Amino acid sequence: MKKIVRFALPALVIALFASIGLAAEGDVVAREIGNGLVAVGAGLALGLAAIGAGIGLGQIGSAAAGAVAEKPSLFGQLIVYLALPESIIIFGFLIANTLAGKV
Repeated sequence: MKKIVRFALPALVIALFASIGLAAEGDVVAREIGNGLVAVGAGLALGLAAIGAGIGLGQIGSAAAGAVAEKPSLFGQLIVYLALPESIIIFGFLIANTLAGKV
C-alpha cells in the first residue's frame, strides 16, 4: 500500500497542477465554477490514465523481460502487450482535450 501511495501522490499533484494550467488557459472573463471543474476533470482524466498505464506497464514490462530472457521468440508478441496500456494514455489525452474544448 505504501508503494502505491508513494507513486500515486506525486501523480495526483501533477494532475492537479495540469488542471490548474488548463484552467488558466480558459476564458479570463468567465470565472464560473463550472469551467474550473471541467479543467479539474480534464487534469484528472489525463493524470489517472497515466497512473493506471504506468502501473500496468511496470507489471507487463517485468514479466516480458523475464519471458524474453527464457524464450527470445516471444519478443514480437510481448511488444504488442506493452503497447496496450499506452492506448489508455491516448484515450485519457483525448478526453482531456475534449473537456478543455481544444478539439
